[in-house]
Amino acid sequence: MTLAPHTTEEPAKLASEERFDLIRGRIGMIGAPILLLGILFAPLDLPGNQQSMLAVLTVVVLMWITEPVPIPVTALLGIAAMVVLGVGTPTEVYGGFGSATVFLVIGAFILARAMTVHGLDRRFALKVLSLPGVGNSTYRTAGAFGLVACILSMFVSASATAAMLLPIGIGVVKTIGDLIQKQNPDIKTNRTKFSCLLMLAIAYGASVGSVLTPITGIANVIGRGTIETMTGYKVDLFDWVSMSGPYLVAMAAVMWIALIIVNRPEVKKIHGGQEYFRARYSELGSMTVPERNVLIVFVGTVVLWILPSLVTTFGVTTTVVTNVTDNLNEGSVVILTACVLFFLPRGNGSGEPTLTWKEAAAIDWGTVVLVGVGLTIGAMMNKTGLAATLGEGLADLTGVNSTWMLSLIAIVIALVISETTSNTASVGIVVPIIIPIAIAIGVDPIIPAMAGVFGANAGAMLPVSTPPNAIVYGSGFIPMKRMIGTGVFIDIICIPLIFVTVVGIGTLIGLGLQA
Repeated sequence: MTLAPHTTEEPAKLASEERFDLIRGRIGMIGAPILLLGILFAPLDLPGNQQSMLAVLTVVVLMWITEPVPIPVTALLGIAAMVVLGVGTPTEVYGGFGSATVFLVIGAFILARAMTVHGLDRRFALKVLSLPGVGNSTYRTAGAFGLVACILSMFVSASATAAMLLPIGIGVVKTIGDLIQKQNPDIKTNRTKFSCLLMLAIAYGASVGSVLTPITGIANVIGRGTIETMTGYKVDLFDWVSMSGPYLVAMAAVMWIALIIVNRPEVKKIHGGQEYFRARYSELGSMTVPERNVLIVFVGTVVLWILPSLVTTFGVTTTVVTNVTDNLNEGSVVILTACVLFFLPRGNGSGEPTLTWKEAAAIDWGTVVLVGVGLTIGAMMNKTGLAATLGEGLADLTGVNSTWMLSLIAIVIALVISETTSNTASVGIVVPIIIPIAIAIGVDPIIPAMAGVFGANAGAMLPVSTPPNAIVYGSGFIPMKRMIGTGVFIDIICIPLIFVTVVGIGTLIGLGLQA
């Protein structure tokens, strides 16, 4: 097997997508100022700062959905508009960037960047794919890609995981596509069912794995941070994993079944597949000094993250130990451990550290901006009182009166929004609205808010739904019809699945302010 070059999109399909994006962008570009002025000057029975906050919020939501400019740019425009329109003082508005959550994202991104720079993630992927029996079956190969994507995205970002696995996957699907075309001349090499199966396995695996902890997905970080900002309650790691663990296992099974039903491969056997993966793994050679350094720092980070829980579980009461563990904030931990990479030598005689600042500076700063603005939106909705006003109004309008009803609404709304914009934007839109509704109707807001976070992560129908979807769709191996068909199946199943795991398990473990 040989690694194939990137497959290009068909011209007609590209033209259609570009036209759709152009129309969508124009709607946002024209509609945003009209909507802003309309709300600002509308005779609403609201205090001035609430009306200004409502105007900014609705324009940001519109621009996140239509994307006339990149989502982080919209976030920056929104936060600046809050100051200019008097929603809050500069200190109040920009204070969200001082949150520990923002530094958690920066540190995690630097650590993930080190993994990518030195190929530790690629080594792990090829090791799994070269295991006995995996590479010789189309089903096992696609399943292994999905499993690797799921596991990797528990530690590095879902988008980085998908981007790393994509070139390996392209080589596999192109080679198998040639084999399938020889047997079925009418089938296009880049439109086989196997190509869809493997590429979507990468995308869906990365998305599912990123749900596991509150820090492995940016949508999780924003959702958890917004909950803490608006309620003062921090969902701890144990409670999160108690819900996400069963959900992850069940969702992975549902996604695999959906993939197989819609994209059953044309062939079952891959001749030479095992040898291909083993050859690629052998080319990596022995683990390098930088790889070992990154692995050690990563393991140390995880140990420090869970140390406070271990201290509590085993009843350690030593003053020195408890003083330290009480201050082991997740953001501070990962910043400290990530900085260690700038001291550990690369080991090649150059005198360079394991990670240079030039390499680290290539992290996704746009997402960092989005996290800070997402937290600010929640904080300013609370401070201005708009959150309470919206909550009371929407509660009266919908007639919702219980935790389970509100949770179901949160799941559905977040899922629908995430199909038209990114999961991070969906969380930023839904969670700040669900929490005040819960407070208005007198129910604990934590479980409905968490239901919204999980719902926002479940979008699977369109390329825009999640970054991994967009990355694999750009390969040209997935017809839109197949992505939508597979995604609809998954969306329908995941609604009750999220409801059972979040509401059921959340209630069982006593998650919430009133626990």
